[in-house]
Amino acid sequence: MPTPHSPAYGVPVTKNNRLRRLVVDDTTWHWTVRQRSRVAYDHCHLKLSLYPEGRRGRRLVLLFSPADDRSVSNCYFDSGALVRKPDHTYLNLHEPGTVRRLLDAAAPNLDLHPTARTVEVDGWPYFDAITEPVTASP
Repeated sequence: MPTPHSPAYGVPVTKNNRLRRLVVDDTTWHWTVRQRSRVAYDHCHLKLSLYPEGRRGRRLVLLFSPADDRSVSNCYFDSGALVRKPDHTYLNLHEPGTVRRLLDAAAPNLDLHPTARTVEVDGWPYFDAITEPVTASP
């Protein structure tokens, strides 16, 4: 049986929740992706946390929870993955381009709550905003 560090896996298997950096104009943002799991899948959540360098008291959190037409990664597919089932639209929260587009869409929430240290919002509306919308079939 292969071990996580054996050649059968190609590369060592590691946790993918490290702190990352993203530079947007004159601001450096840090971000992490965390998975919150409970016993049942419907209690499994992915959290994308972003905060600007220097102002550590402010944090934007996008929370992605599974729903009838939405899936989040939980050991069945790659870490950080989000899928909108009707049209199979896929995003991965470990990809800088995805995070940049989500940040651009959701950052105005920080201005709506100027005194809140952490602003947590449902991430799915921002997923929809940065991807092609699902078209209803006639």
